[in-house]
Amino acid sequence: MDKKKTFVPVEKNSDFSIYNLPYGIFSSESLSPRVGVAIGHQVLDLSQLESAGLLPTSNNPVFHNSTLNPFISLGKAVWQQTRTCLQDLLDADNPELRDNQALRTSALIEQASVQMHLPIHVPSYTDFYSSREHAFNVGCMFRGPENALMPNWTELPVGYNGRASSIVVSGTDIVRPSGQIKTPDADRPVFSACRKLDFELETGFIVGRSNALGEPIPVEEAHEHIFGMVLLNDWSARDIQQWEYVPLGPFNSKTFGSSISPWVVTLEALELFRCPAPQQEPLPLPYLREKRDNNYDINLEVAFDVAGEETVISQTNFKYMYWTMAQQLTHHAISGCNMQVGDLLGSGTISGKEKDSRGSLLELTWNMSEPLTLKNGESRNFIEDGDSIVMRGYAQKEDVRVGFGEVRGKVLPAHTFNF
Repeated sequence: MDKKKTFVPVEKNSDFSIYNLPYGIFSSESLSPRVGVAIGHQVLDLSQLESAGLLPTSNNPVFHNSTLNPFISLGKAVWQQTRTCLQDLLDADNPELRDNQALRTSALIEQASVQMHLPIHVPSYTDFYSSREHAFNVGCMFRGPENALMPNWTELPVGYNGRASSIVVSGTDIVRPSGQIKTPDADRPVFSACRKLDFELETGFIVGRSNALGEPIPVEEAHEHIFGMVLLNDWSARDIQQWEYVPLGPFNSKTFGSSISPWVVTLEALELFRCPAPQQEPLPLPYLREKRDNNYDINLEVAFDVAGEETVISQTNFKYMYWTMAQQLTHHAISGCNMQVGDLLGSGTISGKEKDSRGSLLELTWNMSEPLTLKNGESRNFIEDGDSIVMRGYAQKEDVRVGFGEVRGKVLPAHTFNF
């Protein structure tokens, strides 16, 4: 791979190298929401480059929009052309932007001075359950190791349709949900604020190419339909879910909020980190069999932030996922479901084999039997009011680093009800 160097200052361990160039939506006191890419500590305003005639989209402007959907809709050829053009413009040996002092000063803005927004309009949201380790851990708690995995789990990517309207960008506070809770010794449920609020360490991928109603997506073409990935915290109210999920699955326990990172890392930026998925046994049915490696080596971590002091509680990797994004998308569309540009598909909780690689508090504390101890000496079974959960992720090979930044959310107290 060609070594690339940019004239923009980028620290060695920055998530946002010239090899990355993730897309996001930002605004400032003087700028309305528009598309930018992250490079080092700065945001490059693509609407200004577009207006200056420097981008492939200059004759069909899309970067003044407040979501990425119009750009994504232009298709993979335009994505690739734009990425190549941006890398060329940011190259240390290219004077076109480097020596245009007025445009540089105007278009390169410090990330610390901007506000980030939800990067996409999400028509639909689907959440999967594709980590074997996570599914096995949860199954062991409630059904024992002999029956931990349901019979369909190794045959298809299990998922459900979620609520798109409550997807929020990193930094948005999450109000503790309330709902029906039934304890094992009670005859009937009570209405209460959630007592077992959890996070779920996930990634999400964004559909970049639609398919017509009734038209499936072949697994060998599925990666062509994926624009990029984000970090995803799919908040979960465990006690509400335990009562409501039979027989149709999660409802209010999952609809109150799902947080995503503001920067969308393109699949092209992650190509260097593509790797095999775990061996699938039994061999999937023919429509799910892959001929290429479709998993990715992405390091992930979760931290508690309590009053500004962080404690890292989990470190894992996306490469452990049993079902790949390509298989998830193919299975989703095999019935003829028409996927739309901007649809968000969550991986499901990502856990590894070791205790400190589990992707939820339900697993990390083994359902409250093994509380966590934080740096400040406090213990946690589940999330308390005022706690913030921070997730980070990056891929690295030698000197090439492609990161996601972070997704962060603080939990606020539940609403009070007068009835």
